[in-house]
Amino acid sequence: MPASPPSSARSNGPGLSRRRMLTATAASAAALLGAGALSGCGSALAADDDTVRLWDLFSGADGGLLNTMVDEAAPDMPGTRIERTVLEWGTPYYTKLAMASAGGRGPDVAVSHMSRLAGYAPSGLLDPWDTSLLEEFGLGREDFTDAVWQRTQFEGRTYAVPLDTHPFIVFFHPGPTADAGLLTKDGTLDTDAFSSPDSFLEAGRELAKASGGQGIAFGYVTDTAQGWRLFYGLYRQTGGRFDLPEGGPAEVDEDRMAEVIAFMAKLVDGTVNPRQLDYASGIAAFTNRQTAMILSGEWELGTYRTADKDVGAAPFPTVFGTPAVYADAHSFVLPRKPDADPGHRRRTHQAVAALLKAGQTWATAGHIPSYGPVTRTKDYRALQPQAHYVQAQEHVVLDPAVWFAGAGSDFQNAMSQVLQQALLDGLAPDRAARAMVRRLNTFLSKPSPA
Repeated sequence: MPASPPSSARSNGPGLSRRRMLTATAASAAALLGAGALSGCGSALAADDDTVRLWDLFSGADGGLLNTMVDEAAPDMPGTRIERTVLEWGTPYYTKLAMASAGGRGPDVAVSHMSRLAGYAPSGLLDPWDTSLLEEFGLGREDFTDAVWQRTQFEGRTYAVPLDTHPFIVFFHPGPTADAGLLTKDGTLDTDAFSSPDSFLEAGRELAKASGGQGIAFGYVTDTAQGWRLFYGLYRQTGGRFDLPEGGPAEVDEDRMAEVIAFMAKLVDGTVNPRQLDYASGIAAFTNRQTAMILSGEWELGTYRTADKDVGAAPFPTVFGTPAVYADAHSFVLPRKPDADPGHRRRTHQAVAALLKAGQTWATAGHIPSYGPVTRTKDYRALQPQAHYVQAQEHVVLDPAVWFAGAGSDFQNAMSQVLQQALLDGLAPDRAARAMVRRLNTFLSKPSPA
């Protein structure tokens, strides 16, 4: 892992061009107009030397786990206190983060989905991490998988420190799955039985027989992301191109896109999966054991384990030949600070390193800790079913690295809308593929707002 220049010699990442400066100025004005709200959100206008201010989007059970991690990290960051501010997930969160960063008024560190990095790092809204400091505190390049680490980079510098990987995987009830003959001798899913479109559908029909209901649940109706998650993971398994050059046009394989869409339509034709399930109904069908399997994000593990303490899980099967698992990753980023204090930045690096080393706690929620030493421990191997899908991180694919994509984006919603037309309304797969490409080109024709 190449070391960055010393803090005193570092630039603050990409400079703000005139256009970026105008954007930053406007954002700063907006930030000032909303100063009351931002100051109430823990902005670092008068940070204590020993306090690292963190903005994140973790509420509920995940928020509680992060509090526990802060406590567990204390011995590895003596004399440092982490002050959390929890903001609303989605567009509100990323808007506030961009506004605060543009004005240099952000927290010391913030959580961001890795898929959002392409909209922030090139825009001068983030500062790069000092990799020599990360190494000093025990985080080396070799501690992260290539699939995740490569997305932390921009122009040869590191702009994100991954906390986890949260992949789109399969969960199953062991009883009916065993009755369908789809478990190996050690009780794990026989993913070879799902290794082609036809075998996947046949396995779904066998699961339906074994469950006495439907085989595989997939809740996607009216959801802004589920259709895209399934499509993009499967498409990347085909090996097809998905290059989105600035200005367009999109360089994709429409035939392979149509092949994936055709498979998805068969998957929800009513014989393998209940035909019209929204997100909540899909979860309910699985937890009520109306289906034997569900296609879902690992973030729902807690819900499924409450209904079935022995629930099983596996990486998404390789259906089209090339291993690929759709995922995103929570990561730590440094909001832009033109005059960041070197000592306080050092303290921030130490705090983030300490949090990653407490990743065993984070893993209990189902997320795969990105810091490799955690997943190689005996304690992690004892986590079930987490240890059965940890290898998914070796083959994860995130949203395309373009400014308009990523978690909670209009892009995901636009792609999912077309897919819903194909799965619900009978739009032919080839026409759906062309419609997706048209929407891709519309996004590409728009300049980055930063």
